[in-house]
Amino acid sequence: MTAVQAQSEHSVPSESFDVAIIGGGLVGASLACALAPLGLKLCLLEAVTPKASLQPSYDDRTLALSSSSCRILDGLDLWEGLQPHATAIREIHVREINQPGSVLLAPAELGLESFGHVVEARAFGAVVLQRLEELPQFKLICPARVSSLEKDGDGVQIQYTCGDAENSLRARLVVGADGAESLVRAAMGVEVERHDYGQTAIICNVTPEQAHLGRAFESFTPTGPFALLPHRDGRCGLVWSVASSQAAEWMAMPDEEFLRLAERRFGPGLGAWRKIGKRSSYPLKLVRAKTDWQPRTLILGNAAHAIHPVGAQGFNLGLRDVAVLAELLAEARIYRQGAPATEFDAGEESLLRAYSAWRKDDQAETIAYTDGLARLYANPSTLASLARRAGLLAHK
Repeated sequence: MTAVQAQSEHSVPSESFDVAIIGGGLVGASLACALAPLGLKLCLLEAVTPKASLQPSYDDRTLALSSSSCRILDGLDLWEGLQPHATAIREIHVREINQPGSVLLAPAELGLESFGHVVEARAFGAVVLQRLEELPQFKLICPARVSSLEKDGDGVQIQYTCGDAENSLRARLVVGADGAESLVRAAMGVEVERHDYGQTAIICNVTPEQAHLGRAFESFTPTGPFALLPHRDGRCGLVWSVASSQAAEWMAMPDEEFLRLAERRFGPGLGAWRKIGKRSSYPLKLVRAKTDWQPRTLILGNAAHAIHPVGAQGFNLGLRDVAVLAELLAEARIYRQGAPATEFDAGEESLLRAYSAWRKDDQAETIAYTDGLARLYANPSTLASLARRAGLLAHK
């Protein structure tokens, strides 16, 4: 990021906030909803107008929300709005392409009614944006492009442009929820671990002839997972991982040809595939920050850990980041109850250290699981094949 520039004489005077969230996608917007009940003065800076078709977080991707994520969203007053758009996952069928047999996972084995629910990212975006409009002591600054962050004692000065105007604000805590190529992380000077899986996920909705009955299907292939998730109105969300070198060819393929190949790859079980929606694609990479905090700054969600989608863990991991940070700030706020609001410091180093320590094990375990599984299924050797099948059976 560039150094802070002096404001012009026509600049809007700086505002002060307890927490400034940079990045208004799924995780950033959820964090704003989580912090709103704490009585903090909040702002969220987002570069792309959330209702615009270009907003990358609110597209046609399928979100597989775990049961714990649904409970978190209920606590954020979001689940009531999401439930009409959600489809319960009643079973999970796991198999390996070109290998006999499959593993059936039932939620009753874990004492659950369902494994969770599936919601389109676009529907999630509509619900969370409506909630943001209702939040007290909250300011959405959009479209806003952050140009610099500079610590100044007990806060951070943020320089940003909104339209043609250059502005600044100050926050005691800056939270970066701005994705895998996070500007906040770069400004913090945090190094990252990167691994390119050589895979690209092609995502779309399809409508099969037969009802999915709440079943999710995940097939493992040498180029990554081929997953089908249940949606409303008989639709299914398809996530097909292909070799990145062939992704452009697959994306340029006519809809009917792509649909027929996808149906053939899936095999029998849902009848003929009748309809396909708009396709989008995302390269699959691991991006993991060496640390998730520096004085007065914190990163979470994909800014801290962008992971492989195998097992649909990414957004669920980000929501757990949100829940822990909100809980820590709430406990600190209660502990200081009775003191003037100006004395509460959301960016205290002890809070940031506590957050990082609390999240360390969950993040490490989830990253190790998804990374290990992604690499294992890309290995065509007989030994790896045996290990894969043993792993599937163990998870049953």
